[in-house]
Amino acid sequence: MSGSLLRYRIMAYIVGTGLVVLFFVGIPLEFGIPHVLGAPHNRWVNRIVGTAHGYLYLVYLAAAYDLWRRRHWSLWQLVATILAGFVPFLAFVVERSVTARVRRELAEESAGAGAGARPD
Repeated sequence: MSGSLLRYRIMAYIVGTGLVVLFFVGIPLEFGIPHVLGAPHNRWVNRIVGTAHGYLYLVYLAAAYDLWRRRHWSLWQLVATILAGFVPFLAFVVERSVTARVRRELAEESAGAGAGARPD
């Protein structure tokens, strides 16, 4: 389970960072700053980071699905995790929530397994 959680966490940070760069660097360079300064549009950030974010988001979806499948969560948990990749900074918030939940569930499972064990 720790491998699945680690893959999800890594992808959440990568996708979240890419989305923040797109929103706060790429979009202003393409639409905001050129209009104010009368300069040509700078599309290179959106092309490079946007394309990378799109492909990496697919890997993020696979990691989120794998974690959801292993933990047997509700469909709502999967939807919330998927939507986190669309809103800047939300991927970081959801990642912290998911990590805390998985760690809590694992602790409860190990405590439950330890309570049911027979002393030798």
